[in-house]
Amino acid sequence: MADKKRSNTETMTLGSGKLYCVEFAGTLPAAAEIEKDENLLGRIQSGASLEYTPEFYTGEDDFGIVQKTIITKEEAKLKSGVCTWNGNTLAKLCSTARVTEEGGKRIVKIGGRANDNGKSYVIHFLHEDKKDGNVRVTIVGKNEAGFSLAFAKDKETVIDAEFKAKPHDTEGTLIHYEEDMATA
Repeated sequence: MADKKRSNTETMTLGSGKLYCVEFAGTLPAAAEIEKDENLLGRIQSGASLEYTPEFYTGEDDFGIVQKTIITKEEAKLKSGVCTWNGNTLAKLCSTARVTEEGGKRIVKIGGRANDNGKSYVIHFLHEDKKDGNVRVTIVGKNEAGFSLAFAKDKETVIDAEFKAKPHDTEGTLIHYEEDMATA
């Protein structure tokens, strides 16, 4: 796709993408290592959304002449609806889930705070765009929103996952955003 890249001007991003998930081992793997079929968390519905929320503190003198503002807190979340899933998906969405497979059955036990596995995951969203170039959003974190499973007669069961990012390097990076750019 060398000839299909984003230019230095703005482009319009249309469409959804794919959501990948691998266990975090201390450093972000290369996109090619993540973007494999076996790492697909599941097909998603209604796309994905990335939220970044900073908090600030402003100090000022009594007369309002001198002010200084600093950032005091940052939060990032990647949200997506997962519409194709199985018990192994639930294990990535719930830190207390335990999966066993035997006799042609997959059994998932969920709950018990002592069963918290403490795992964090690399959550990687890939928006493919043949015209303007691909966009990738990667965070490290885990689903902190829990989940609900609604089994309706006329609608697919979608798990709304909300992954809260944690710093994943020595710079405190929460979001790794990458877009393909045109080369000279």
